[in-house]
Amino acid sequence: MGLLATNILRFSRRKFNILPVSCCHGRHLSGGTQRKTVRIGCASGFWGDTPTAAPQLIHNGKLDFLMFDYLSEITMSLLTAAHAKKPEFGYAPDFVLFAIGPHLNEIKRRGIRVLSNAGGINPEGCAIALRQAAGKSGVDLKVAVVTGDNLMPRKEELVSSGVPDMKSGLPLPQTVHSMNAYLG
Repeated sequence: MGLLATNILRFSRRKFNILPVSCCHGRHLSGGTQRKTVRIGCASGFWGDTPTAAPQLIHNGKLDFLMFDYLSEITMSLLTAAHAKKPEFGYAPDFVLFAIGPHLNEIKRRGIRVLSNAGGINPEGCAIALRQAAGKSGVDLKVAVVTGDNLMPRKEELVSSGVPDMKSGLPLPQTVHSMNAYLG
């Protein structure tokens, strides 16, 4: 199970006292409080995944949550390069323009909560673009942003403390363009 899905499950259990469909197969559990089944749809597993999943899930999935997983190490390097060229970049614009933007009215109407890591290294920029798309669609949305994974401000501290490269185990290189923690 992906990190984003795991975090959705933790949030769902804590906030709503619910279990996912795969845990209870639509049955209420005995011996405690009643639990509601939550339906989670995953519309993407990487940046560039099929754009057909989101509308299929929105219109046919009877969802509580719709998630989009966009990030990988390669994606983060591409987003870092884009952000270096234009500071307002650094997120996956496809998420706003194609994956979710055209469906905002239906998402709001059905009460689907959307979670995504499409913000990449510029989650605030992604949120701004999403709010603008919602405004153009006449949809009032709550948009939250999770930050804290950018470790570049702590680069010198991490290098001097001997934190190794996660893949090679060697000391960190002198030239580093991006350092991000896995959140979750």
